[in-house]
Amino acid sequence: MISSNDFRPGVSIVLDGSVWRVVEFLHVKPGKGSAFVRTKLKNVQSGSVVERTFRAGETVPQATLEKSTMQHTYKEGDEFVFMDMETYEEGRLSAAQIGDRVKYLKEGMEANVIRWGEQVLEVELPNSVVLEVVETDPGVKGDTATGGTKPAKLETGATVMVPLFISQGERIKIDTRDDKYLGRE
Repeated sequence: MISSNDFRPGVSIVLDGSVWRVVEFLHVKPGKGSAFVRTKLKNVQSGSVVERTFRAGETVPQATLEKSTMQHTYKEGDEFVFMDMETYEEGRLSAAQIGDRVKYLKEGMEANVIRWGEQVLEVELPNSVVLEVVETDPGVKGDTATGGTKPAKLETGATVMVPLFISQGERIKIDTRDDKYLGRE
């Protein structure tokens, strides 16, 4: 159990049978009446955001989350096979469980898998990955870094916007959080 007075961004709680993460909180002490805590909560499973008010000192169950480092070994059908780096046990996750970052998942890549009991809540990939450009329009002499962008298809199948001077076969660094080009590798 955790008191509403101890809420901080990133704290996970259990409400109505699902896990919610505190995004924002504000402790309010009005001149008349009792204090309360106004929060903005994000559902970890569905991604929906709600605002909720708790009385000051009200206790709610805290979610116990397990974080394990796993390595993506191969893809079998629609499932991705991961190996736990501590116990060497294999586990399978679907593309829906991994989320939209599945487009950057490459064999041999390590990821943090966050579980609540036996349920996988999210898969955290590294903030940046280095991937090879497999298809893009050819660069032309005179193309500069500030001249514009063009689409490039990466080895994992993802498409990102890159500067005009990037050519096929180059290895580039991509920010997985916002799909941005960071530089050449």
